[in-house]
Amino acid sequence: MDITRTVETLTPVDRVFAYLSDFTTTEEWDPGTVETSRRSGDGGVGTVYDNTSSFMGSTTELEYTVTELVPGERFQLRGTNKTVTATDTMTFQPTPAGGTKVTYHADFQFNGLVGKAAPLLSPVLGLALKKLGNEAEKGMQEALDRLRVSS
Repeated sequence: MDITRTVETLTPVDRVFAYLSDFTTTEEWDPGTVETSRRSGDGGVGTVYDNTSSFMGSTTELEYTVTELVPGERFQLRGTNKTVTATDTMTFQPTPAGGTKVTYHADFQFNGLVGKAAPLLSPVLGLALKKLGNEAEKGMQEALDRLRVSS
């Protein structure tokens, strides 16, 4: 299952990329995030983040590892725990007005018993993921617009 959202802001690409590629900022823009901390690394490929999120009334912990980082263009992480593998990819494009277009794609692969039940739960999971995507899109838009104002 996956969600994709696109946000456009007048904030320049370099600032947007620096902000979003520091995954600890999820606390500021992703309503599903309870806490994110950097466990190891300098923010580049191989950096590990510990993330606690709330989803469908439950709290879950994931270990996210940066798998790709192309400055100003692309940032990807893979988060894992016993029940899910999440791949989050953000792509960045400059806009004609000097701002940034961010496309955020999150792919969720459910493991174990949840994975086996996922086909039966897909309508419920789909609605929950859509709601999560909408809230994250709104939070990201607001955070990126605030970032421009604070420059």
